[in-house]
Amino acid sequence: MYIDGTIAAIATAAGEAGIGIVRISGEEAIAIVDKIFQSKQGKRLSEFNARRITYGHIIDPDKDEKIDEVLVHYTKGPYTYTTEDVVEINCHGGFIPVKKILELVLRKGARMAEPGEFTKRAFLNGRIDLAQAEAVMDLISAKTDKGFDVALEQLEGSLSKRVRNIQKKLLDMLAHIEVSIDFAEEDIDEITLEYLLNKSIEIEEDITVLRDTADAGKILREGLNTVIVGKPNVGKSSLLNALLKESRAIVTDIPGTTRDVIEEHLNIRGIPINIIDTAGIRETEDIVEKIGVERSKEFFNKADLIIFMVDRSAELTKEDIEIMKLIQNKKAIIIINKIDLPQRADTEKIDELMKDKKVIRVSLTEEQGLMEIEDAIEELVYKGTVRAKDSLLVTNIRHKSAVERALKSIKDSVVAIKKKMPLDFVEVDVKDAWEALGEVTGDTVAEDIIDHIFQNFCIGK
Repeated sequence: MYIDGTIAAIATAAGEAGIGIVRISGEEAIAIVDKIFQSKQGKRLSEFNARRITYGHIIDPDKDEKIDEVLVHYTKGPYTYTTEDVVEINCHGGFIPVKKILELVLRKGARMAEPGEFTKRAFLNGRIDLAQAEAVMDLISAKTDKGFDVALEQLEGSLSKRVRNIQKKLLDMLAHIEVSIDFAEEDIDEITLEYLLNKSIEIEEDITVLRDTADAGKILREGLNTVIVGKPNVGKSSLLNALLKESRAIVTDIPGTTRDVIEEHLNIRGIPINIIDTAGIRETEDIVEKIGVERSKEFFNKADLIIFMVDRSAELTKEDIEIMKLIQNKKAIIIINKIDLPQRADTEKIDELMKDKKVIRVSLTEEQGLMEIEDAIEELVYKGTVRAKDSLLVTNIRHKSAVERALKSIKDSVVAIKKKMPLDFVEVDVKDAWEALGEVTGDTVAEDIIDHIFQNFCIGK
């Protein structure tokens, strides 16, 4: 891919701040700044040593007027973020100073950077691979400490290293296959078949381990969309308030108090949760409440996790039974609330209908059972296949798709070997697996996909 010219962009967020930064990268970065920067001693930037911060002013040479008081830092490539010459102009924060300096830099020969172009250049120049480049945005948008840790591990190359280790095993297989094809005898050597089968099974296990982290990884990256459902007045809003540890939803004894959905974001043991308290699902003639009930059903169908609440102090109704039937094929946690009150609900019926779900008995007024709810959410996310402290997770949908295609290809190779099919067929499957994994790191990915990935970055990164 072609790298065009010297680029510039504002690297700090818009708005008032202590400092604003204009970043410049490319062959002409230092020459451009030399035209507009003057140090306190009257020197140009190129007259100072690299890797130092120099105080001075940005001056518009066409008007001979000062634009701003600045600190300028420059680094010679290849020891920079992009591996090119990079200059960063630190000016006063605010919309006007950075805008004026950027306009001047563009006027003197740079062009405006595209979204993510600094990181794209780091990728194209070989400093990072594609998985590491994508981790940059994951790092910026991380919602929890755990999500940040996972992104940082990927930025440092943990996922790329694991993928390349698997690719190396695939290349070893391909080399063995090539030799066997080039020096083929009348019958395929049984030793060769045994080696290829064992190797394929080993690689299949390696890829499966990666694939099994994808659901947990996606949640850490994007958040777990969770919906609290149940009849009116079972304690949905009380649960939301308890998990948030603040009074966000109005709680009364009047059924139907929550007439619309309430959406909040929280962090449970490093897991980002997008949680929605819905209007109680029931038949109603109230126009506003009816709209809320319909919206509740929409969120119900899109949720990653359903928290279904039942009031133990009230008898089960047809609405309770209907909801339990609806969630039988979904990820769900059942909460039986108000265990501090006399029991009227048939909890044995709940246990029977929800036998494959986690059923937790709580009293939100007495603050009993909250720890068990957090335990259940953590267990559902990690599913026992990965530990919460693990940082090597597949968090990206694109990566998951590539890993799944690699897994399918290596499984096909196992079938082909067991059936003693010609080695040419096995070779195709193994190559497909290698290429699919190469899409994770960018070794085999198409140019249009690379362009699409970096379009999702912010300008200046």
